[in-house]
Amino acid sequence: MAVDRNALRKWEKVRRFALGLPGATEEFPWGETVAKVDKKVFVFLGVTDGSYPLGLTVKLKDETAHAHALASPGAEPAGYGLGRAGWVSVPLAGEGAPAAELLCDWVEESYRTIAPKRRTAELDAR
Repeated sequence: MAVDRNALRKWEKVRRFALGLPGATEEFPWGETVAKVDKKVFVFLGVTDGSYPLGLTVKLKDETAHAHALASPGAEPAGYGLGRAGWVSVPLAGEGAPAAELLCDWVEESYRTIAPKRRTAELDAR
């Protein structure tokens, strides 16, 4: 499967944004890219090798953001029971896919949900 170039640009922008958050680190469990803060995943970024469509998974506790994310074409509650806890998987390619800026907003919300208070205070101090 060929990787959609526009989706890959979004993925790279979102990845850079996520890794720029206080205390964020990148790891590769299960063969996919994730961003963590203090050893807790705040965004699943999937794989970029073309074996799966590009997408990301974030935890959105804000009801409006959660509903907005789920309204994106192809979006769905995350698998493995994570959807019940507010995790949403959003594809990056295709007509109507969210813009990188909106995806970054969702990543920040997910970060704020997962990160300890001292990390969110660092973010707010920027």
